[in-house]
Amino acid sequence: MRLHTREWGAGERIALLVHGIMSDSRTWRRVAPALADRGYRVIAVDLRGHGLSARGEYSPRLFADDLVDTLPRQADLALGHSLGGLALSLAVERLRPRRAVYSDPAWSSADPDRRVGPEVFASFKRATRAQTAALNPRWDPEDVDIEMATLAAWDAGSAHFLGGRPLSGFVPDRLVVPSLLQLADPSYLVGPEDAERLRSDGFAIRTVPGAGHTIHRDDFDGFMTSLDGWI
Repeated sequence: MRLHTREWGAGERIALLVHGIMSDSRTWRRVAPALADRGYRVIAVDLRGHGLSARGEYSPRLFADDLVDTLPRQADLALGHSLGGLALSLAVERLRPRRAVYSDPAWSSADPDRRVGPEVFASFKRATRAQTAALNPRWDPEDVDIEMATLAAWDAGSAHFLGGRPLSGFVPDRLVVPSLLQLADPSYLVGPEDAERLRSDGFAIRTVPGAGHTIHRDDFDGFMTSLDGWI
């Protein structure tokens, strides 16, 4: 499936951005212009079931296949957050960017008893603006507004692949391209043992102190600083 995309900048270098579940390309409203200012042409997707992209069946493999169908090969940078990080990791061998950044990717549950089912995400879709702001006290008001808009455009059925099970089985088994793993503090999706194994496999790992799962909204400056040397 070819996905809807949004672009910023006209630089010679190319950066690819892949958002997390419940969101869409609008989540990059500060990150994309910052990359464009650094000389990138930035391409951000709406994953299937999100934003202006089509609906359909949902699985990690299909999310990844859509990236391959939509995005250029050998980009200078590819960055995926949460579900976007999972999809990117399953597509990276085919896309072959020069560098990959996985921002608190949905690879596993740091707590094996932590179950994340579709009903959890469906409850977020019903959240009011006040509830969303209260859950994310560090977000700018504009990010709260965007979250409400992206939730309205999102198909909650895209979470059904979780099946009410603990998220597991997606931690990469090898390094494909030079890669940075950027973690929230704490990360509930990549536990310490997995992080150490990835470090030993060649992943660079940086934690953004005090940042929640959506690092680029919780602490934009910390998010950008942690990308030093990678963008």
